[in-house]
Amino acid sequence: MLSRAQRWGGWGGADPPGRRTVPSLIVRDVKNGRVKEIELTKRRFTIGKSDWNDLVLPRDSVSREHCVLFQREEDYFLRDLKSRRGTLVDGKPVEGDVKLEDGTRFEVAGFEVQFRQARQRTKRESLRSGEQTGVSTGGGGGGKKGKGAPTSAWNALKATCHQELLESKELKRVDFDEIPEEQARTMTERVLVRIIKDLEEKGRLTGFDRRKLLKEVVDEALGLGPLETLLKDDNISEIMVNNANQVYVETRDKGMVLSDTSFTSDEQVIHVIRRILAPIGRRINEQTPLVDGRLLDGSRVNAVIPPLAVSGPSITIRKFPKDRLGVEDLVKFGSMTPEMGKFLELAVRERLNIVISGGTGSGKTTLLNVTSNFIRDNERIVTVEDVSEIKLKKPHVVTLEARAPNLEGEGAITIRDLLKNCLRMRPDRIIVGECRGGEALDMLQAMNTGHDGSLTTIHSNSPRDCIARMETLVLFAGTDLPSRAIREQISSAVHMIVQQTRLHDGSRKVTYITEITGIEGGVVTMQDIFLFKQTGFGPDGKVLGKHEFTGNMPKFVMELRRRGVDVDMTMFKREESPDLGRRRRR
Repeated sequence: MLSRAQRWGGWGGADPPGRRTVPSLIVRDVKNGRVKEIELTKRRFTIGKSDWNDLVLPRDSVSREHCVLFQREEDYFLRDLKSRRGTLVDGKPVEGDVKLEDGTRFEVAGFEVQFRQARQRTKRESLRSGEQTGVSTGGGGGGKKGKGAPTSAWNALKATCHQELLESKELKRVDFDEIPEEQARTMTERVLVRIIKDLEEKGRLTGFDRRKLLKEVVDEALGLGPLETLLKDDNISEIMVNNANQVYVETRDKGMVLSDTSFTSDEQVIHVIRRILAPIGRRINEQTPLVDGRLLDGSRVNAVIPPLAVSGPSITIRKFPKDRLGVEDLVKFGSMTPEMGKFLELAVRERLNIVISGGTGSGKTTLLNVTSNFIRDNERIVTVEDVSEIKLKKPHVVTLEARAPNLEGEGAITIRDLLKNCLRMRPDRIIVGECRGGEALDMLQAMNTGHDGSLTTIHSNSPRDCIARMETLVLFAGTDLPSRAIREQISSAVHMIVQQTRLHDGSRKVTYITEITGIEGGVVTMQDIFLFKQTGFGPDGKVLGKHEFTGNMPKFVMELRRRGVDVDMTMFKREESPDLGRRRRR
């Protein structure tokens, strides 16, 4: 488990002895002389550059996992973890396990660390250990005092297994960064089976499920702990961790339900968050207490830790289906009709600029993935995203992902930066995962300067709202453009808006396919091509209704026919009265 995040703060003189009894590390940055004291509240305490460590030293000379302190009976020992520059005690490299005495000093690539045995500390000194400093101990948040300690026999048993794994000579010789995940799991399970057998012989497993113990310990050691089972369940589409004791899931058949899954502590939740973020180079701590990320399969992750998350660290995971959906699947789900699917395919292949609009969780990214796969294989596609989610089954794709600033607040690469750069990459198509700020202006300019066939998504509740939302986002770019100029940009750049909506019963449907027809008197004009007409609710609460063609013939279709392009007109079947399709202005 991870302790509370701390940053460099620097102290004045020493405080007189007080009441609190804890072992600690005195950490001094040799470069600038700043000092901080870190409490040792765990039996195993890792030091390194990566965010998953308990003590994070943000410097390039420090290895990802540099060294580890661990407790054996009443004593603490130091072990180097095959770091590049080594760990030095009295100027000599650490070899094997070195017992730490009170006052022992060791060096970690430009940081001097002194081990202090349990001693009395003042209340003032204890408070200082929670101040923000330039070194951080992993886990950006903590729960209430004492919360999450392994008091139950089950948690104590798991803690014993973890300690035995740490002491395993067989695993000490393995560099887990250099072997496949499956091999690492197999080796760990083999060692853990022997540990569990030894515990059974000692009579410590009476009344406990051995297989469950094996799975949970391996999941915690190598995976995402309690989330592993939920991630493997194909019936679950979303996982919402409110705190260590409350995990909700959204299932495809029952909707939102409270699961039986829980974490042992807030620290374990933060440990899982850091495991998720480590492969994509992102961090979470008190300085940056909220972050977006993704799992290796592309599933979207958002995490928030204290002090912003008052009730405890929170994780939201939106799982992506293992099998990528196609337009046939959306038709089967009732999200659209076959005719609407054909129309969208025609629009994409004829290089219309399309904005997919919708609310949170409405399925915008899924629809973007589906429509993007209509692009021809010989076209060069550049995708730009804050967190990479777009998965295209195309041979010629370049994926760009924004980068958050480092611990010094430098090195950030925004979507706007990536958009400007991708214009120099000779793209046939530009796909922006989501426009949420000033990048909307850059996207409109790209659409207006020869990059037809571009696609993006925007958060809004209707095609009408989408136009207003784009106007607002353009202003975020810091330009002083008048509204008329912005609307002229929108009317000439965007050809179509596809509205995706999550209805009251949880179903997701394309509710509008709307064409931008131009601008009249400074007002953007639109016409609905297809829409979903709701007629009521069924006895089971399901939304009733149907998709319909409005009778408005798209301007681009008429232009294609004038050019002699063969267009399948059977997709435009009108079954209802003409008043369904009306010309709309904004």
